[in-house]
Amino acid sequence: MAIKFGILGHGFMGHEHETMLTNFDGIEVTAICDIVPEQVEDVKEGIKRYTNPDELIADPDVQVVLIAANNNQHLDLVKKAARAGKDIICEKPLALSLADLDEMVKVVNECGVKFTVHQQRRFDPDYRTAKAVFDQKMVGDVYTVQTGLYGYNGNMHDWHVFKEQGGGMLYDWGVHLIDQMLYMIPGKIKSVFADVRNVINKEVDDYFKIILRFENGITAEIELGTYFLEDKEKWFERHWFVGGNTGSAYVDGFEPVGKIVRTTHLLQNVGGARTMTAAGPTRSFGPPREGLIVTEPLPQVDTKHEDYFKNYVKAYNGEEEFLVKIPEVRRVLAVMDAARESARTFRSVDFE
Repeated sequence: MAIKFGILGHGFMGHEHETMLTNFDGIEVTAICDIVPEQVEDVKEGIKRYTNPDELIADPDVQVVLIAANNNQHLDLVKKAARAGKDIICEKPLALSLADLDEMVKVVNECGVKFTVHQQRRFDPDYRTAKAVFDQKMVGDVYTVQTGLYGYNGNMHDWHVFKEQGGGMLYDWGVHLIDQMLYMIPGKIKSVFADVRNVINKEVDDYFKIILRFENGITAEIELGTYFLEDKEKWFERHWFVGGNTGSAYVDGFEPVGKIVRTTHLLQNVGGARTMTAAGPTRSFGPPREGLIVTEPLPQVDTKHEDYFKNYVKAYNGEEEFLVKIPEVRRVLAVMDAARESARTFRSVDFE
């Protein structure tokens, strides 16, 4: 028996959900709502159209409400759906504050409905490749994991440029990048240091660098910039680096290319000939001798965003757990709060 979905919000992500979930095994989209009438004009035949969220939430032909509305609407819509007895998937960021999230959880628990968040980027191929390197200890004991996303356009789109609607890159991509890092690296975070800036945008952040120090000794670095200008063919850059004591791995692009890189032997603390480089004489950073650097292919992964909903169907039917758990989401929001505090005070923030 297919789970009957109603989609609240039919903008960019609402359309993406409609496209993915129409004819998805185990799911039937029965209704779609957007408060802007023009946004539901292209809803597929056979799917009910609403312009009032309350009407979709009250529809007896909807079991699960998938919330894809603007960020500042999530709190109200989650509470309404829960009180109507509907199970809920909410787009990220689930909430704009820890207080809002806690209020959602209180209502959801009181109503006894299923509740999770759409964090589909746990299934990105580049991320899953870097995670496989980490999980399989392919570069030994890891000491650093770095991820970056860079674009040239500067400005964001639609409502994401407005602070009161939950705009900005920390709420947009930051949620994903932090979630990926925390889903990869186990253990407590000891400290958060961050720089969060408005480079081009007046109201909302469009650059951040976040450094997480974990109790296990790993340092994680997350950087995003929407105004990184280079005269290259690619209009954006996506990058992972995993450094360990037996090698390094780099993973470039959403359709990842890269390698695991090792040395055939470790440098010994003995005298060596100077090498003249463009930067002057050096012994430590000259070109490697022939045969010193060797490479291996990255692990192969089989992953796609549809896997999120495959998990959801199985979890909904009691066959496995929901992939994204609310305490994990709360931890990401807490890291974001610490990042903003660090950027405001120019100080590292103790965490956990």
